[in-house]
Amino acid sequence: MSAQSPARILLAGAGAIGRLHFREMQECTFCTLSGIVEPASAGREWAEAAGVPWFADLDTALAHEKPDAAIVATPNQTHRALALRLIEERIVPLVEKPIASTIEDATEIVTASEKAGVPVLIGHHRRHNPIIRTAHEIISRGAPGQLVSVSLMALFHKPDDYFTANWRREPGGGPVLINLIHEIDVIRHLCGEISSVHAVTSNRIRGFEVEDTAAILLRLDNEALVTISLSDCASSPWSWDLQAGEIDSYPAPAAPVTTMVISGTEGSLALPSLDFWSYRGKPDWYEPLTRETTGYRKESPYIAQLRNLCAVSRGEAVPVVDAQEGLSTLRATLAIAESARTGKTVHIPSSQSV
Repeated sequence: MSAQSPARILLAGAGAIGRLHFREMQECTFCTLSGIVEPASAGREWAEAAGVPWFADLDTALAHEKPDAAIVATPNQTHRALALRLIEERIVPLVEKPIASTIEDATEIVTASEKAGVPVLIGHHRRHNPIIRTAHEIISRGAPGQLVSVSLMALFHKPDDYFTANWRREPGGGPVLINLIHEIDVIRHLCGEISSVHAVTSNRIRGFEVEDTAAILLRLDNEALVTISLSDCASSPWSWDLQAGEIDSYPAPAAPVTTMVISGTEGSLALPSLDFWSYRGKPDWYEPLTRETTGYRKESPYIAQLRNLCAVSRGEAVPVVDAQEGLSTLRATLAIAESARTGKTVHIPSSQSV
């Protein structure tokens, strides 16, 4: 592939996230869809409508043509096998979050990537959002001072038909492992590594085996404390997806609200607005606070993620979120699920590298 020609990307998975990637690719000039891998007949019909080759499995697709890169947007338990096969063929994959369904599978992907020297990208797309990139720059330059507290709300309401799929009513199909993993990755990226977690969950509203609400407390390596309110049965505007405008299918909120506050000794940063609150003089609750708003260039994080995938496949960049980062975020998220199940605080080793 030359630097000038569009990268040919193979897409595995014709579900909601796979179709989102396809829609974003249609807006790009730097990449094109080379084929769709999806065993279900609906995938074949979709591929035919899109005018791209359809394949029932990855081996058949690779025998037909070797793409420049690939996207794995299939069920979590299939990520390991598909990622390892692509690494074997030296094709750079973007594996949707979570990197895998278990720590063991995720570790195998990390090890294979490092041994073969084939980078693996993980689909924690929020790190590509200009809001998060700007927040990272503000925090990295020390504007908030020493971090002391993070407050985060992820409160939304899933429709009844979302739960027609049996697995969404069973352990592992709830908002902790499906939705919260995004928040955990953002916390790790902006605020630091997580040293311990304590979580309480409830299934009182729907009565399914899986949780619908959670309250979570995290301690970071830097001793800052994080509180998270999570629910997928709350009628509420306090969720990143509604406020950040990353996905057009969500309606625009009637009014902007803050979903995350990162507080330090010198100031506090609100997201997604990027309002920064601080004292011009000495920090004193009798003194007035000032508000500064940082502008940013709006860009689809999914398109930015695709651009990173293409650059990595050409050897021109490194992954914004690599397999090791995906493993670390999965480990912290599974620790929350374990804490909720056992009622105990779960400690996460400070060294998480394979």
